[in-house]
Amino acid sequence: MATREDRETGTLARRDDSAPEAIATLEGQPLGPNRGMPLNLDWVRAVRVNTSAVERRAQTLVTRRTVKKDWQAAWLLRAISCMDLTTLSGDDTEERVRRLCAKARRPLRQDLVERLGIAKLNLTVAAVCVYHTFVEAAVRALEGSGIRVAAVSTGFPAGLSPLAERVAEIRRSVEAGAHEIDIVITRAHVFGGNWQALYDEIAAFKQACGAAHMKAILGTGDLLTLRNVGRASVVAMMAGADFIKTSTGKEPTNATLPVGLVMTRAIRNYALETGMAVGFKPAGGIRTAKQSLEWLALIKEELGPSWLRAEMFRFGASGMLGDIERQLEHHATGRYSADFRHPLA
Repeated sequence: MATREDRETGTLARRDDSAPEAIATLEGQPLGPNRGMPLNLDWVRAVRVNTSAVERRAQTLVTRRTVKKDWQAAWLLRAISCMDLTTLSGDDTEERVRRLCAKARRPLRQDLVERLGIAKLNLTVAAVCVYHTFVEAAVRALEGSGIRVAAVSTGFPAGLSPLAERVAEIRRSVEAGAHEIDIVITRAHVFGGNWQALYDEIAAFKQACGAAHMKAILGTGDLLTLRNVGRASVVAMMAGADFIKTSTGKEPTNATLPVGLVMTRAIRNYALETGMAVGFKPAGGIRTAKQSLEWLALIKEELGPSWLRAEMFRFGASGMLGDIERQLEHHATGRYSADFRHPLA
């Protein structure tokens, strides 16, 4: 936990600049955007995780939480609106990115939109996530849509290129028009408990992002323990991350509910201690509509309704959209359709 002095420091920090408008609320407390704070090693080292308790709690989201019929359809529409539609393949092309952007603008078939009676929603995904090479193509394809462009950066997915190169890559993506930057931390700093180096690295990335929002990818599948996940989450938030994100999608194990529980509770504690809100993005291995409902239930129960929007919560996904579209068609018609009727791009 933070000391009294640290809590006062956080309070003073958020009152500077004429107290920024609240972007979320938690337990009735208005929260401002995260502007970081000095590294508090006592807080970081005090992080403890009861793994068996976390796993039991996560299991309740799978076995005891469910929504049906119209409520389920509404939650699935919310999942689409919080999606970072992603393509991060070695064989990506500008044409593939343009098709993905077209899908981002119209994530559901028009006949299905009409059946569901949701034309007035003007439903789109939250963002399209691509490599730096395709940022300009995505920006052009999404012009006027309000959909944001996110670029993976800092030597994605390993994050092992020289620091100066990683910082320069961020700046190039921002100059190309990226609204959000998904950075990768150096996992070795976590293994060695070198929290100052991790803090300094993320703070340098945040500075390079300028006005662009920064999502810090922890690579949780590589961090070995939930305690490491919790500590890395706290350091990333202290360094100014706007979002903390589970995975690159390239690790053997990516987003899991126990990891999500640890990260959302770190966000909760940080918000209550500092008055600053940090978003959350699970990514990698989320492929089904059912999984999207489980993650939405986790966010609602741990952080509350104000996090259930694209400004505070994102899915890093691509294949999940097709399954959500199939489930919505079943809701509208009573029949399941074949996968090929819902192409991603």
